[in-house]
Amino acid sequence: MKFKLFKDRKGKADQAKNNKFVKLAREIYVHARKGGPNPESNFALKTAISAARAEQMPSDNIERAIKKAAGASDSVEYEEIMYEGYGPGGVAIMVRCLTDNRNRTAADVRSIFNKRGGNMGESGCVVYMFDHKGLLVIDREQFETDEDTMMMQALENGAEDVIVNEDSFEVLTHPHEFEQVKNGLENEGYQFVNAGVRWLPQNSVKSEGENAEKLQKMMDAFEDNEDVQDVYVNFEIEGEDE
Repeated sequence: MKFKLFKDRKGKADQAKNNKFVKLAREIYVHARKGGPNPESNFALKTAISAARAEQMPSDNIERAIKKAAGASDSVEYEEIMYEGYGPGGVAIMVRCLTDNRNRTAADVRSIFNKRGGNMGESGCVVYMFDHKGLLVIDREQFETDEDTMMMQALENGAEDVIVNEDSFEVLTHPHEFEQVKNGLENEGYQFVNAGVRWLPQNSVKSEGENAEKLQKMMDAFEDNEDVQDVYVNFEIEGEDE
């Protein structure tokens, strides 16, 4: 099974990239305010910075978000909220938000669910279908490492498992071991096309036809919403070029 992130849709690449940087900056700002501006003593901030760099976010943007947080006194306070619900066909969806207005965000998320054939549920309604894991994705084309060597190096650095795909290695870790494993593999010379702590589905289901179209529109709407940081799902769209 492959755990893939939704990519920018064709024709919306520039706007999607800008939206992504805005959300990454908010993530960095929140963690810098909460735990201090030094990433070496602030694991959450360090992880957020790593995620930003993996998305090729300019260093100036990262530094600006940290400085803004360090100098903030009466600035906006963001709250992290996880919304859970179901999409067309009963698939499971988790939406992680950072918001300065809980009522606005809840209404927006509910509306996105409802207008596209889904419904927002109660807290805990789908989280049991996911595992909270660190995920490091390595492009196999960039490295000559064989499966056995990759598995050994990952496990020696504290990884829980390695999923071998045709074009990638997916290294899974306990959330608290993520940074340790990431640093260890970086010291081995590896680079990552995706890296972060997220909710991964225990099983995935295929979605096609009308349901798939509604789900893609739902994902696009979540991507466009400035309060939505991440969307975790347990479906794969049949025929989707990811």
